[in-house]
Amino acid sequence: MSKSMSKPGGSQFERRWWILVVIGLAQLMVVLDATVVNVALPSAQRALHFSNDNRQWVVTAYALAFGSLLLLGGRLGDLFGRKWTFIGGLVGFSIASAVGGAAGSFPMLVGARAAQGAFGAILAPSALALLTTTFENIDERRKAFGVFGAISGAGAATGLFIGGVLTQEFSWRLTLFVNLAIALPAALAALWLLANPHRGERPALDLPGATAVSLGLFALVYGFSHAETHSWSDPTTIIMLIVSGVLLATFVALESRARHPLLPLRILADRARGGSYLAVGIATAAMFGAFLFLTYFLQNTKGYTPIQTGLAFLPLPAVLIATSVTVQNVLLKRVGPRPLMTIGLLLGASGMAWLAQLTPSAGYSTHVLPALLLLGVGIGATSAPAMFTATYNVPPADTGVASAMVNTMQQAGGAIGAAGLSTIFASAASSYLHTHTPSPQLTSAAAVHGYTTAFWIAAAIFAAGAIIVGSLVPGSKARATTPRPTPGRPSPRPAAAEGAAQA
Repeated sequence: MSKSMSKPGGSQFERRWWILVVIGLAQLMVVLDATVVNVALPSAQRALHFSNDNRQWVVTAYALAFGSLLLLGGRLGDLFGRKWTFIGGLVGFSIASAVGGAAGSFPMLVGARAAQGAFGAILAPSALALLTTTFENIDERRKAFGVFGAISGAGAATGLFIGGVLTQEFSWRLTLFVNLAIALPAALAALWLLANPHRGERPALDLPGATAVSLGLFALVYGFSHAETHSWSDPTTIIMLIVSGVLLATFVALESRARHPLLPLRILADRARGGSYLAVGIATAAMFGAFLFLTYFLQNTKGYTPIQTGLAFLPLPAVLIATSVTVQNVLLKRVGPRPLMTIGLLLGASGMAWLAQLTPSAGYSTHVLPALLLLGVGIGATSAPAMFTATYNVPPADTGVASAMVNTMQQAGGAIGAAGLSTIFASAASSYLHTHTPSPQLTSAAAVHGYTTAFWIAAAIFAAGAIIVGSLVPGSKARATTPRPTPGRPSPRPAAAEGAAQA
């Protein structure tokens, strides 16, 4: 590591690896918070005395605020500077976490979770955009995205373990207070490390577009969350999904005419970028199903404690991290993103198909562990190149909103996957109960039948994603090898080599 990175001064480029550490910490906090609180919910419910019907709002409030404000948060970073939106997101997230950890009532906890989601929507796009603009050298950018992709993919599974340890050994409140130990040091480091370049004239914020897409995404996430806890035929579910479709269509129409659009449609028109967004959404939808139902299986059917469940998941993030780094640093520049994402999604389908063989007496080492290893390799091979391609070669003024689209697809995919697969599980389990002779083992068998049915559907989602991505993303390796020229930065390799890579 160079001397210029060990002391104040020097350019942001010279301190880029320290910046990666700060960005990684911020991303880890945001991803962990999507699952770490889930394990703590039963303890929080006993402490604050809220009902089972209200319990979902501790998770839903975060998802609603986060998912609906992501595109606006990404554009705010483009307009006002990513340093300050990044630091503001960290500070706001830590304050909301402190309020939630100290909550003495259910409304206070839900309000804090909604505030966490809102500040997370500002923080997450800024983190990914800073990664894109900090690493201009293409080889270094691959390494940075390998680390970022590993954190994004592994954080959710790791959160289950951390949440279990904190809840079981200490208090559910620490699942929220722990964010202070990450956010505040990261904010102080960002204040020293990051710089805001001079931006010249600042275009106006697209308020009509921001309103339409924020309300449309809110209705989408709410509709799927409501379907998970009620039904697809519930009037509220139907109305919210219809409203979401109308608002998102309105948003597209507004963006096609806006002088300074919130989301320039040219970002979505690129086949490689659009395919990468789909890969992120599909992988997240299926992965959330795996975490949800495998957690139920291990705790309710096999009798695992929260800590044992968290430990059982740890092989997945370990393999995912190794795969992401290897794919990003070694394979991406050689074969390009399309085969990696396609193979990764197919491996994910294989892991889900393996889980679909579960029985009430299935053992961890023979039925669960192999599936987790397949899923870890598959998600690692998909997420890292998808994030790299989704933000590659985007104009600097649009990197924030392009990065926000990655997070938006993750949130939409998670909401759709959890709601859709939960409905399939409930229907399959209910049908099993009504068509089999009552016995002491019937309830457990019905639950496992519901899990395996959901796993088969998740396998089909992964397989469909492989077909779509394989058909949509161009096969050229130029996306993985050609850097965007930037004045004042060293050229990563000779021009002749780049010309050969493009050819």
